[in-house]
Amino acid sequence: MVKVELGVTTFAETYPDPRTGETIGHGERLRQVLDEIVLAEEVGLEVYGVGEHHRPDFASSAPAVVLAAAAGMTKRIRLTPAVVILSSDDPVRVFQDYATLDLVSSGRAELLVGRGSFIESFPLFGYSLSDYDELFTEKLDLLLAIRDNERVTWSGRFRSALEDQPIYPRPEQDPLPVWIAVGGSPESIVRAGTRGLPVALAIIGGNPDRFSVFADLHRKTLLESGYDPALAPLAVHAHGYVADTTEQAVEEYYNPYAVAMTQLGRERGWGPMNRQQFEMMRGPGGSLVLGDVETVAKKIIRMREILGIDRFMLHISVGTLPHGQVLRAIELLGDEVAPRVEST
Repeated sequence: MVKVELGVTTFAETYPDPRTGETIGHGERLRQVLDEIVLAEEVGLEVYGVGEHHRPDFASSAPAVVLAAAAGMTKRIRLTPAVVILSSDDPVRVFQDYATLDLVSSGRAELLVGRGSFIESFPLFGYSLSDYDELFTEKLDLLLAIRDNERVTWSGRFRSALEDQPIYPRPEQDPLPVWIAVGGSPESIVRAGTRGLPVALAIIGGNPDRFSVFADLHRKTLLESGYDPALAPLAVHAHGYVADTTEQAVEEYYNPYAVAMTQLGRERGWGPMNRQQFEMMRGPGGSLVLGDVETVAKKIIRMREILGIDRFMLHISVGTLPHGQVLRAIELLGDEVAPRVEST
């Protein structure tokens, strides 16, 4: 039986509270994130991820800084971005940031990189969306070259060349773990597999079972490229919430979730989220991992059975939830969901 690591992710969301209409400040929200990471470690969760966004409704544009603060408050939990938008960043600086995080955390850093589902970072840092895919491919290969070599000779289209350039500091872990975030693109799966890299699948809609083709493609590509699939694990990132009862979970989660998903949907030309959609998403075949500890554990176990996952990351604060509710969900995930998943 494969053990599934459990963790939590956040974008440090700051949507208006649907109960009060108030919006939490970025500083307070980031301090709440640090509280969450400390608690996640206390209840035995293995990993915590902080996203990168460049917009007013997310407080974290510099996850390495947030995670470095968390490193000084924790001893064991692994720390990862969720994700670094590598397409609009400099791979040299990304490596240096997370090598530094690895050193100050005594070898607990990871890198989860992706192309990004939001576009704000591209004009902010002077990149064109017409180069969306090419940017990521080139920068990923440079990042891996830096990870695997202390001195790098490299040239590409989107940044200045490197000629036998030493890059420091070097991380404590050798190699520094690099994961690829994938939304639903077979090309992204193949890109990861041909480089021997682990994958984190974002399952935020539809039936999770349909992602089995991506899991199979990842393992097939790894084997065909000469890599051992056991050394390139598969993770799932999904929205959800844990409460003492399923009725409580539904009551507490629906309004904040609907506010956030309606706003994001409006930007993408979708209709507002309604209760019928929500009920389908939280059902046995839906993507929401939401309910009491038994319900949540069963959904994670099913993902392990269908997809063969090695890690599950629960994204709790999609909308603005009271801080106490988020902490309680983390407590339940570590204290009660994790033992059920491990024993089944």
